[in-house]
Amino acid sequence: MPNGEHFIDILVPIQDVWDFVSRLDKWAPLVPGYISHEILNDRQSTWTFVGDLGIMKKEISMKVDITNWKEPTEVVFDLTGLNENFIGGGFFKAEALSANLTRMTGCLDITAKGLKGPVANGLLKSYIPQTAKELTEAVAEKIAANKKVKA
Repeated sequence: MPNGEHFIDILVPIQDVWDFVSRLDKWAPLVPGYISHEILNDRQSTWTFVGDLGIMKKEISMKVDITNWKEPTEVVFDLTGLNENFIGGGFFKAEALSANLTRMTGCLDITAKGLKGPVANGLLKSYIPQTAKELTEAVAEKIAANKKVKA
């Protein structure tokens, strides 16, 4: 089961992290390889992005279902492949380290299914941790940049 988890400390209050990650529209465009997304309702969206596995690039479409919102500390989601046979999930968690310092952790877990699953999962073992890191850092940078604009 390919997965990756990354944390980063941001000089913002925990509520600023929550205000950002609780809205899919704000962080969907930060997914590495982003092409587009569509909000279906407050808990579901579809995303399209290019997955670059080194030896191949593939356009991937997936459905994202928010399974848990726990303000201000957690957003949990499930992932379902629409054009590829995979399932997965992930989360963003926030922990207040002080009034203006928050540790944000991002996690992705994706498993390919079907006949090509074993080969795809071998490729995903290095791709998913890197993607989790890039997404978490991009979200943190955007939150910090938004804070500077407001200040």
